[in-house]
Amino acid sequence: MQPATASRRRCDRRSARALPWPALVAVVVATATASRPAAGAEAGPAPPDSVLAAERGRVAVMARASAAAVAIFAGEAGGGSGVLVSPDGYALTNFHVVQPAGVAMKCGLSDGRLYDAVLVGLDPTGDLALVKLVGRDDFPWAELADSDTVAVGDPCFAAGNPFLLATDFQPSVSAGIVSGVHRYQGPAGTILEYADCIQVDAAINPGNSGGALFDARGAVIGINGRASFEKRGRVNVGVGYAISSNQARHFLGALKGGRIVDHATLGATVATASDGRVVVSDILESSDAYRRGLRYDDEVVALAGRPVRTVNAFKNVLGTLPSGWRVPLVYRRGGQRHEILVRLAAVHAPAELEAIVSGEGGPRQRRRAPGSRRPPAPGDEPPPGEAPAAPAAREPPPLPDALRGLHEARPGFANFHFNLVERDRVAAAIAARHPVERPAGTWRVVGRLADKEAFRIELAPARASIDLPTGTSTIDAASELDANPSPPGSGGLLAALVLWRRLILDGPRSLGRTTYLGTVPAATPAAAEPAGTAIPVYDDVLDAAVAGVEARFIVAADGAVTGIDLWTAPDAEPCEVRFAYAADGGVGDAVGLPRSFTVRHADTAFGTFTIDEVVVEPATENADSTGPAATAGDGAGAER
Repeated sequence: MQPATASRRRCDRRSARALPWPALVAVVVATATASRPAAGAEAGPAPPDSVLAAERGRVAVMARASAAAVAIFAGEAGGGSGVLVSPDGYALTNFHVVQPAGVAMKCGLSDGRLYDAVLVGLDPTGDLALVKLVGRDDFPWAELADSDTVAVGDPCFAAGNPFLLATDFQPSVSAGIVSGVHRYQGPAGTILEYADCIQVDAAINPGNSGGALFDARGAVIGINGRASFEKRGRVNVGVGYAISSNQARHFLGALKGGRIVDHATLGATVATASDGRVVVSDILESSDAYRRGLRYDDEVVALAGRPVRTVNAFKNVLGTLPSGWRVPLVYRRGGQRHEILVRLAAVHAPAELEAIVSGEGGPRQRRRAPGSRRPPAPGDEPPPGEAPAAPAAREPPPLPDALRGLHEARPGFANFHFNLVERDRVAAAIAARHPVERPAGTWRVVGRLADKEAFRIELAPARASIDLPTGTSTIDAASELDANPSPPGSGGLLAALVLWRRLILDGPRSLGRTTYLGTVPAATPAAAEPAGTAIPVYDDVLDAAVAGVEARFIVAADGAVTGIDLWTAPDAEPCEVRFAYAADGGVGDAVGLPRSFTVRHADTAFGTFTIDEVVVEPATENADSTGPAATAGDGAGAER
């Protein structure tokens, strides 16, 4: 690309110093026309300084973005592209790029160096994968932009390894504009689904897969992966598709946890009614949406905070969400609007997902719920084919010395080693947030309910109890917790609090089989950029199967446990506990405990608990003995 003839740049939203690319093109054309000398005449005036400055800015942006571009080489298995998204070496790419490569691969950067990289996590349905480059802790990287702000006509560029040409590790750059947003590309003879993706006219060729699509300021708005080609000779026809950066952000936590992640299904299908409404055409009675009240022929108005006006819009929203998330669903019945929270189920069974990853699952059939999917459109093809089909299963080669100790095989995981890394990171944050003397004895929590009635909770190593106006409930904290979902109507509040105390005191390892699940949108308000664009905030989730129950702990970045969901049986409604912390410290601040918490079970609010006093006793030979050691009350802090 010659700088003077292909300059197209959109003005950085945060700066007015550079001209937009279309305006720059007009200026360049006008300047070139005005300054073109006539035959025998001297050369005209130089381009305006504003044009030259904008051109230098565009070149600098592309150079900076290209430093984060990764050329992936997998030997005989082929290769593709990727992009570094953190300074410690994590890089996003496509599932179909890394699947044939296996656990280890080589990655080249524009600094001319070849790095070893190890597989971290896989998203086979959404065609995403995460790898980690090793050898340094200051890799150049690119931030993920908010892809919901991308509009048709925005300038963009791709940096990658088309046709594996980057043998010198210098990425190829192709520029263009965004030519479509919210495109749905259903499975076309593959297991891959591109939902809510970005369509571009920048050249996307075989080998570009997995590389970044950048905006005008060099932030990642998508991961390139699929293109439409002229059938004869696979000639690029100017229609490429990128997985949105927001979809990648939704799954990034689970990918960093070494998981084989799955996408979500509502357990229901939708269709267009004769009057244009989007209505439920079929629904599984076992789905959470059905339990929350959704029925056949209800009009779907919004899902996960986005309006649903077409079937395509519904598929686009659902296809970008991980399984297990709880999202708001708005529907209308008989002219009356209803809003519910639904927990999204997984598209695949775990064994089915593993078979797909290993190449034994065959083409995926979409959605477990009844219904049809969009047939492939003319010209659509699977992702560009830079990597051949996975070879027959054989003993994997030994890892390079640089990757030793960075991979652990375990069913259900792409790389269990990184799950332990993330679990221990969260454990360290929890321990730092709660400066409680360990070992600890009984915790006594005293406060008021919403109606001002008093409550009292005692959590000891061997037992737990709660005094409510309706009566007293006690459970054996050392036995199977599923046998006693007390207090009645809560779904297991005492069991949840027992595990909460154990997690804070002794970490996730004390709970038994505990893994890092990924991230969920945080309940806390998001910060805002100067331009007003919300910065997504995510909380970590730990999943524990212990003492006959399953519990999921939601943990904020500062180590505060913000929520617990506990199931006493796989088909039971969970007990949902949500904690709130005082902004100014308040009750329990000295030991990191919350100011209040709410409890829900099924569709019923069990209670809101405001804490007035927390007493943490030291451990004694008699675990249930008294003798306060730490007290916090009425915002006065606590002593230890």
